[in-house]
Amino acid sequence: MKELGKINSLLINRFTANGAYLALQEGGEVLLPKSYLPEEIKEGQEIEVFVYTDSEDRPVAVTTPPVALLDEFAVMEAKEITRFGAFMDWGLPKDLFVPKSEMHKEMQVGEKYLVRVCVDFKTDRLIGVSKYQDFLIEDTRGFEEGQEVEALIFEETDLGYKALIENSFEALLYKNEVFETIQVGDKVKASIKKKRDDGKLDLILGSLGRQKYEEGAEKILTVLKAKKFLPLHDKSSPESIKELLGMSKKHFKQSIGQLYKAKTIRITNKGIELV
Repeated sequence: MKELGKINSLLINRFTANGAYLALQEGGEVLLPKSYLPEEIKEGQEIEVFVYTDSEDRPVAVTTPPVALLDEFAVMEAKEITRFGAFMDWGLPKDLFVPKSEMHKEMQVGEKYLVRVCVDFKTDRLIGVSKYQDFLIEDTRGFEEGQEVEALIFEETDLGYKALIENSFEALLYKNEVFETIQVGDKVKASIKKKRDDGKLDLILGSLGRQKYEEGAEKILTVLKAKKFLPLHDKSSPESIKELLGMSKKHFKQSIGQLYKAKTIRITNKGIELV
């Protein structure tokens, strides 16, 4: 079935007590349950739906898509673990099943994992696959250092946070360079810090270079406008700066240096204040 796992614009063939039957591209019909029917919709009209199979393996359409479509990744929470596999919450009434043979590692209820939506061609059902490395691209020549990207945080390690870029590339945020709270499942704005020889990418939150420091300066100004005074200066401890501003001491010093040169702030032995 061509429509499986995708957003489709399908024609309404007929209505029944259970909902509306929509025409499939290669013949046949799929049920859109009554609870998903918009008001005042009529036969012959098209409607956008997501198609998957219900608990009895019958094709069914819904107007609310899951967190990931066919061939897409998403971070999903494990709701139930059996000896055959795991059932993941992906935003639909029927959970997405990850067979044990397709697990990257043993899963635990309540934990979140990176899962790709795939078709099991033996059964023509949608399944989840957490062996994400099978789908990654190692050729990173299309990226440039300093380039801004959106990254999906999918695993925390002792070294840092693993992230996925553009549904195909693995990257890493180092913990000692993260000065704000992030969690598995978050999507963050980051920049390419380094392109590694193993095909992975090193990231840093926010923007690199001059733009980063300007953002830091803007953050300090915002806090000063609200509090009038900050008990921080270039001799303050890195811990104090991180607690109050969520940034490194190096970033802080470069940012207040810009503000001082612009004659926007006054630096005293007790802290900084607006001019």
